[in-house]
Amino acid sequence: MQLPEHGANPHNLYATLGIEQPIRLLDFSENVNPAGPPDSITKMWPSLRDLLTAYPNPEGEPFLSAAADYHGISTDYLFAGNGAAELLALLAERYRAKRAIVVHPTFSEYEATLLAKDVEIIRVIASENDGFKLPLEAILEAMTSASVLYLCTPNNPTGIMPERTDLNVIIRRGAEVGCEVVLDEAFIDFVDESLSFIAELKNNPHVIVVRSMTKMYAIPGIRLGYIAANPSVIRGIKALAPHWNVNGLAAQIGAVCLQEEQYREQAIQYSNREREKMTRFLTDNACNVTNSVTNFISFTLSSGRDSNKLYKDMLTRGIVLRHSQNFRGMDGSWLRIGMKNDASMNILKEELLQWFAEN
Repeated sequence: MQLPEHGANPHNLYATLGIEQPIRLLDFSENVNPAGPPDSITKMWPSLRDLLTAYPNPEGEPFLSAAADYHGISTDYLFAGNGAAELLALLAERYRAKRAIVVHPTFSEYEATLLAKDVEIIRVIASENDGFKLPLEAILEAMTSASVLYLCTPNNPTGIMPERTDLNVIIRRGAEVGCEVVLDEAFIDFVDESLSFIAELKNNPHVIVVRSMTKMYAIPGIRLGYIAANPSVIRGIKALAPHWNVNGLAAQIGAVCLQEEQYREQAIQYSNREREKMTRFLTDNACNVTNSVTNFISFTLSSGRDSNKLYKDMLTRGIVLRHSQNFRGMDGSWLRIGMKNDASMNILKEELLQWFAEN
């Protein structure tokens, strides 16, 4: 049976599998900040009512200028969109009927949007035996015959951040052979903003960075993200987008979120702490865990234990993990856990301990 290809929709998952949904439901399949949106958003909520009766700014202001200030670049280098999903769809049109490299396991929307535009996919698979490290030589060779390479930095679902030296080699190669590089930095907020490639775009016009506001700021419902790239690339993407593609509430909320430095720092510290604790728990129970640097980890069980059985057994206990059946290179044997609040993480550990004792 085909499982849903994304997390964060547990009700659909239970319906698809024909499993009765327990009263208590904890969803670890999605990986947004468990702290919820910044308090400033709650406080400003009544003032947003007036935006409902006005057409939004067609450029996505005030968010676009706030993002430019945040990164120290001109708004000419930025395009705001209705979440990363829209941005990836617009980017795919740029490569219509061309050839793209996708390094697996990774976010499924890259291939989904590219295939919809008749793009030929060159698949490079990172091996679990090598800790899912970027297969650098295979990537460099494939770039000679491709128009674009997609990389998730840090990667989803492994949480692994490519080595900066490897990334620099890849980007130099792209300039040499005329292969653009799309860097999806949806989770870099949870690591270190200094690792973002946005500061280096002026010297690398063939690099395109995709950013999401969803994960760090826990605002998936309003759909907001942005692309940072050379102004010529931005103009091309803008020409493909519908008018008013960013709603007024999202633009205002996003602008406020980018001012929340203390909120971000607390989220990073919490994510690191919970990830490290969960990693120790899993390794102590004979699991293999990815070397994640962000707010989720992936793990696989020791020999003799069945990941699919664990996944389904946890569902009956009201615990939703993220399966890996649609992640090439993981093929169902790995599971992903998004970090949640202390109480939820403790319940997860209790349920897993019971399962480990029984299986």
